[in-house]
Amino acid sequence: MKHRAFIRRRPLLSLLLMAGLLLMGWVWQQRLALQAFPDILGAYTAKEYCSCRYVMQHTANDCRAYVRQYLPLSDFSDDTQSRRVTASALGRSHSALWLGPREGCRLDP
Repeated sequence: MKHRAFIRRRPLLSLLLMAGLLLMGWVWQQRLALQAFPDILGAYTAKEYCSCRYVMQHTANDCRAYVRQYLPLSDFSDDTQSRRVTASALGRSHSALWLGPREGCRLDP
């Protein structure tokens, strides 16, 4: 019966506690997807930029605009000699390499 009195006396705090518990449950349920998220940004940027630049042969500025994200990259490099693109974001770094006209670009493992 004490919990009902608490809810009546502090409805906003009770609602915030309930929302917090629901949020914690959702985060626990989605923990694997949330752990993979930091890898997605750098890998996507490296692979898509490499494909745009070396497979589709667009300009560097066009490809930078194509892969622009809401979250900023911490580092980005395009080595035109080896045709390797490296992108770092959220503490993770990924590279993509152009293999040839028939193979396209591939993410490094």
